[in-house]
Amino acid sequence: MEDTYRHKGLRRLLVEEIRGKGITDERVLDAIGKVPRHAFMDSGFIAFSYKDSAFPIGGGQTISQPYTVAFQSQLLQVAPHEKVLEIGTGSGYQAAVLFEMGARVYTIERQRELFVKSQQLLAALDYRIHFHYGDGYAGLPAYAPFDKIIVTAGASEIPETLVQQLKPGGRMVIPVGESGGQEMILVEKTEPDVTISRHGAFIFVPFLRGKT
Repeated sequence: MEDTYRHKGLRRLLVEEIRGKGITDERVLDAIGKVPRHAFMDSGFIAFSYKDSAFPIGGGQTISQPYTVAFQSQLLQVAPHEKVLEIGTGSGYQAAVLFEMGARVYTIERQRELFVKSQQLLAALDYRIHFHYGDGYAGLPAYAPFDKIIVTAGASEIPETLVQQLKPGGRMVIPVGESGGQEMILVEKTEPDVTISRHGAFIFVPFLRGKT
């Protein structure tokens, strides 16, 4: 995969753009600056790769807006070597950003085509991610507990199954709401309770049950 000086220059501009929108975590910004977003999009759309906007990737899914990826990553407060579960691999871009932040990333995707495509791409880019094909609502109980969980689709509610897979002191970031828009929710597991805080409006594709 070619990563030219032009691509790197466009990434630097993207980093400064999302910094200007309020992202302050330098580790997040550094990761955004390293991941070659153009590799996650069809070659005909290279011109759109470093725009701060979402873009269709097929299967009714999108590659998330870089600002949204950065916002969720910042809210998650990922520390190096933490075990992070991502619900909704999609293009694989968010997983790559988490990997660049030093996380041990476990990701689950319900659409077979996206699962295969992102697995091949991230392997080719030497991102060592643990891939799983399955129902995101179920999480990955065999690999739990997780330090952090990130959900990249709009859920109608906070799944209790995922809360149960968080370590005490863990954090989960999940957009919750109807298809017209969601509110970004931070769940902090304080045991025996959880603390919930709200962090603004976003729009995600729906969080669906089962596999297709």
